[in-house]
Amino acid sequence: MVRSLWTAATGMAAQQVNLDVIANNLANVNTTGYKTEVNGFKSLLYQTIQTRTTTANGENKPIGSQVGLGVRNASVTSVFKTGSMLASESDSSFAVNGKGFFAVRGEDGNPYYTRAGDFQWTTAANGGNMLADSDGRPVMASNGNPIILNQNYVVSQVSVTGDGQLVYPDANNNPQSLGIQIGLFQFRNPAGLEKQGDNLFQQTAASGQPINEAANNEVEKSVILQGYLEGSNVQVADEMVSMIVTQRAYELNSKAITASDEMLQQANNLRR
Repeated sequence: MVRSLWTAATGMAAQQVNLDVIANNLANVNTTGYKTEVNGFKSLLYQTIQTRTTTANGENKPIGSQVGLGVRNASVTSVFKTGSMLASESDSSFAVNGKGFFAVRGEDGNPYYTRAGDFQWTTAANGGNMLADSDGRPVMASNGNPIILNQNYVVSQVSVTGDGQLVYPDANNNPQSLGIQIGLFQFRNPAGLEKQGDNLFQQTAASGQPINEAANNEVEKSVILQGYLEGSNVQVADEMVSMIVTQRAYELNSKAITASDEMLQQANNLRR
């Protein structure tokens, strides 16, 4: 009975983490580029009460007796399903239709990857116009350098093609390429990316090296949509159902603890 107390306690702890994941999904239902997270469970060790043996008559008993010791949280995995495309009035807003990620350079100089394309033009250190995210991190071009235009360009007239090429109208108002392409990067295993907050992901050994779409013709190319933002892919109805299931599982584990306590109390009263 003491074993059942600890087993039910692990269930309550695991369901609490599951509720935390669901609450985080609901909190980010309007966050640009947010990806739904799914909690995974894993059973704990099993205690062997009786091994495979034979009966007193010598007959085989191929099935042993093992009792599980509870559950734990195994993983919290992001689901990289494309969210809804939401129209934006900003010319520096971009959405990715496909598997690609934008890349930004962090303060530590390392690249970070995001699906949130709510960018803006800001003043660069050399006085030019630099494309950056909402926190001022420079957006990286396909060649790995920050996207910086000199002050002669009117940034409101800069447009971006589907493959990420920056174009600017000439004297005849015909769009001409500026020779700069917004970088898009894919991963063999995006679920292996490490979440950093602020809609940023960092590559890991599990995710593999980033694949530059501009330099690799073996991957399916993504499409950049200017004037759009990718919304969160959280499905509120699914999260509410998951919340109800989680709450009921938590209640069942708490009732198991109550039942174990009552059984222990009755066993203690036998000596009276």
